[in-house]
Amino acid sequence: MKSIYTIALVGLLGVTASAHAALKPGTQAPDFTAPAFLDGHPFTFNLDKALKQGPVVLYFFPAPHTAGCDIEAHLFSQAIDKFKALHATVIGVTAGNLDQLAIFSKETAYCSGKFPVAADKGAKIAKTYDATLFIRPGWSNRTSYVIAPSGKITYSYSDLSPNKHIENTLKAVEALEHKTGGM
Repeated sequence: MKSIYTIALVGLLGVTASAHAALKPGTQAPDFTAPAFLDGHPFTFNLDKALKQGPVVLYFFPAPHTAGCDIEAHLFSQAIDKFKALHATVIGVTAGNLDQLAIFSKETAYCSGKFPVAADKGAKIAKTYDATLFIRPGWSNRTSYVIAPSGKITYSYSDLSPNKHIENTLKAVEALEHKTGGM
């Protein structure tokens, strides 16, 4: 009987985490600077600077080298040329397993050196984006944003499953491109 309650509680937490309210479209995206890696090389990512190049797809993920995060990074790396064709920058941000980010950023099975991932020590950035993981405090939730060059959030999506994040953010960037008539 105890296991039935445990399963029900875990299911409820999963639904709650998936339905977790992220920042809404129209909200000004909080600016941030963070240590990041691209193909294993360290650099400093600055949101304001990236927005000067076009829209930014900012996706929070719990931790590298975990099942869902590995899938999500791989799917973003497969779609990166589509994002680049729309002048969009993709950046993954995590508060978990920070010691593994450099390797994760260059591994063929994950980022493939195609987009950067940034460290969010203590989930400080995730907190400003209302993207912390309810079931594991101090880690990022799986939440994706599309931020227009103006700094306004045009799309947000939270779901622990990585399956729709890439498809949904790509559609949101395409809609932004169509709305603005090009970047």
